[in-house]
Amino acid sequence: MSQVLTDQGTVALTAWVRLLRAHAAMARTFNAQLQAEHGMTINDFEALLLLSRAPDQQLKRIELSERIQLTPSGVTRLLDGLLEAGWVAKGECASDARVSYAVLTDAGRDKLAQASRTHTAAVAQLFTERFDDTELEALALLLGRLPGAAEADAGNCEVGAAD
Repeated sequence: MSQVLTDQGTVALTAWVRLLRAHAAMARTFNAQLQAEHGMTINDFEALLLLSRAPDQQLKRIELSERIQLTPSGVTRLLDGLLEAGWVAKGECASDARVSYAVLTDAGRDKLAQASRTHTAAVAQLFTERFDDTELEALALLLGRLPGAAEADAGNCEVGAAD
């Protein structure tokens, strides 16, 4: 990168484009790896992780939709696959028949534990191959300033970790 970026707007736009492209490339890589090794997508993984951290390991479909940032129909398709795999069960609300829950099953918890080990190792490898400890710490601090990122940390990515 011999190009010198001097205009603040150009630097900001370059950072944004690089962040988007890096995210897309990493998501494709991790999605392919999770598919090949565990038969799940990155969205499946995230849904199981969110359910593992939720009270009673269940969430309303709308809550899951908001947290995973999918449309209600997108989360329905996602949950259909998780139900078929046996990783999630459908829970009903006793007080309101219109409300249903996605509930993590024992099989889902086991699958998440298996996938978490390889996924966490792959993420660590990707970053440690490219950044030293000081750079990683700086990157984490800088990215933490972005909206919605400050409350995220590695402890929140562990299976069963509390909010």
